[in-house]
Amino acid sequence: MKIGIQIPYFTYPGSHAEIPDHLESIVKTVDSGGFDSLWVMDHYFQIQNLFELEYTEPMFEGYSLLNYFAGLTKNIKLGALVTGIIYRNPAFLVKQVTALDVLSKGRAYFGIGAAWYKEEAEAYGFPYPSVKVRFEMLEENLKIAKQMFSDNNDAFHGKHYNLGETQNSPQPTQKPHPPIMIGGMGEQKTLRMVAQYADACNLFAAVGIKTLKHKLSILRKHCESLGRNYSEIEKTSLGTVKLTQNESSAKGIIQHFKELADIGIEHAIVNMPNVHEISPLETMRDEVLPVVIDL
Repeated sequence: MKIGIQIPYFTYPGSHAEIPDHLESIVKTVDSGGFDSLWVMDHYFQIQNLFELEYTEPMFEGYSLLNYFAGLTKNIKLGALVTGIIYRNPAFLVKQVTALDVLSKGRAYFGIGAAWYKEEAEAYGFPYPSVKVRFEMLEENLKIAKQMFSDNNDAFHGKHYNLGETQNSPQPTQKPHPPIMIGGMGEQKTLRMVAQYADACNLFAAVGIKTLKHKLSILRKHCESLGRNYSEIEKTSLGTVKLTQNESSAKGIIQHFKELADIGIEHAIVNMPNVHEISPLETMRDEVLPVVIDL
């Protein structure tokens, strides 16, 4: 099993000027061995009540952070978990992902979803259409990305987006393109798009093992109906773990990863409320990863 770390908050001890120092310590620890990936949320406001934080707490633009992380690391994959389609023109988003992939020497993921943070969008003046329209936009984003990641430079004409040309130079280092990960668990639309367009899905671990298993069975059915090989899709989850000095803490996390692996999750991504303390991250690296890597 692969293990990834998500950094979803930037409320650290000291002043805001010290945030880069905290991030450097976190990122270099993650890159130092064993972890597979490093992720950031792609939001402009903090999520209200996440780890008991207020929405006014610090938050950074996702791809600026990822490019910074690329310069600090050599090993781990990097991605946004995930980008809501309302925040960027789709061609510009593909250019951002491509730049990250080339400059990191082939370590980018392309995480994308239909967006949900209405308050954030309205605050900054981003359009926030209906669920139906956002999913139409998501599908067009995926089609545009596939075209821009190819040698097809023709125009793209859709219901919501019209591009006069789709040339993308340089092309990504990874071939045929960085893995496309769709976040979400909707059974009719999201998981169907995973089967049709994506290289990876991301599911919320908090829903529990039984529900995760059901969602994977729905994804398998979509693959069967579309003629897609289910095994080609990387199954990932996102959850929260907190390592403490309690000896049973690491054992409990190992058991959690084992339960995920047993139902087919191949890449468990977690955020840690105390990650800035570094020692919990080191414990995860030194005590948990050696056990779960072979699951």
